[in-house]
Amino acid sequence: MGHVDLIQKARDVADEKGDEVVIYLNKGYSANHAPFFASFEARSQMALEAGADRIVPIEGLHHRLTMAYTVPIRIAMMIQDGVTDYVDAAEVNPAKIKKYASGFIKRGIFSGIPRSLPNRNVIRWYAVNEFLYQRFKRKMKFHFIPEGKVNGEKISGRQIRREILENNLRIPGSVSKVLPESTVRILEEEIEKGEIPGTRNLDVLLKRLNTSSRHQLLNTAHLNAAAVEHIIQGRWYQAENQVWASLRQAGYGPVLSRLALSCVEEDVTRREIYELIKDYEKQGIIPPDQTMERVVERAWYVSSMVEKGLTSSEAHEKFREGSRTRDEPLYSFDAGLHLRSFELSSLKEGMEAHLYVDKRGVLACELKPPGRKVKSPLKLPGKMATYLRLLVDSQIIPLQGELVKRKRGWRIKLKVG
Repeated sequence: MGHVDLIQKARDVADEKGDEVVIYLNKGYSANHAPFFASFEARSQMALEAGADRIVPIEGLHHRLTMAYTVPIRIAMMIQDGVTDYVDAAEVNPAKIKKYASGFIKRGIFSGIPRSLPNRNVIRWYAVNEFLYQRFKRKMKFHFIPEGKVNGEKISGRQIRREILENNLRIPGSVSKVLPESTVRILEEEIEKGEIPGTRNLDVLLKRLNTSSRHQLLNTAHLNAAAVEHIIQGRWYQAENQVWASLRQAGYGPVLSRLALSCVEEDVTRREIYELIKDYEKQGIIPPDQTMERVVERAWYVSSMVEKGLTSSEAHEKFREGSRTRDEPLYSFDAGLHLRSFELSSLKEGMEAHLYVDKRGVLACELKPPGRKVKSPLKLPGKMATYLRLLVDSQIIPLQGELVKRKRGWRIKLKVG
């Protein structure tokens, strides 16, 4: 019902201007990184029957990136496509949306918007739209309507899905009365065809979670060292909810858990995310605070300040306030390793060193000469160990290791990005 109200408002705006109503519809994964309840085709049909003229699919974003990145990309796409007006729903006065957004616009920071703010995602969309005006010299005009409610209660898509599932995939009266007849009909047709609900490929997901090594998991986007450790501790997985329990132990909330699982399911690597964001950076779409260079710079700054006695949280806050180090972050540096004499003959310069964090929380590497595995903790000064660990826990910065021969023996050459 809420989306129908949005389409109707868009219809009014479009008819007045002689334009068409275009729905930019997520395909594959939702903005919250989960499989959709109904297929893209079914949702497209719902939108068209509700009054839209055309559907534009949004693909390849929501199983890879957080909303801090997908929102600028989607808005840029819409502006470049010539979209002039955007309709959204908010429970607070539009003037307050603009007021809340102004601080983020001024600082150019659109990640970490407090959950305490009402309609935080609407605030993000409005703020990023204003930010991208600098890039495109045009922006969309925002139109706000009240959020859809029944008997004073906000209409929740999550609640609608739950009621249908709990009613054995039959649409209960409580759902029928808040949805358009056309939407109910399409849902019933999809249920009849066995297309609802959409699900993950659990065979692929669980196999990867159960069999991937530490370094393979750590190379997966949006998994940090704690998540990898708890995933390994929680094996053997037979159901998705078991994985959720492991991720909760690692401090992951629902949204990040869904994104991490989508990355595992789709085999999304840090390298893939890094290069994708860098490409959008070149297009001038990514806010400065979210560039890959800034993520690395933050890790370098925090490690430098921790060495001087600040806590990590204090250093992060100072960085957010604009403090910087005089020296530039290192994108390549050496780490020592501990080798046993019988392992030396099997080593060759240029071998790939797979990075991981062992069960004790120690940064380590694994070499794979023919017929054996050589594992060793990495030897690094305190600042560099902190720097590397922060990059490991960035969830998106790729790290490469290579075995090199130096005058004082074997070393691991580490490369950032």
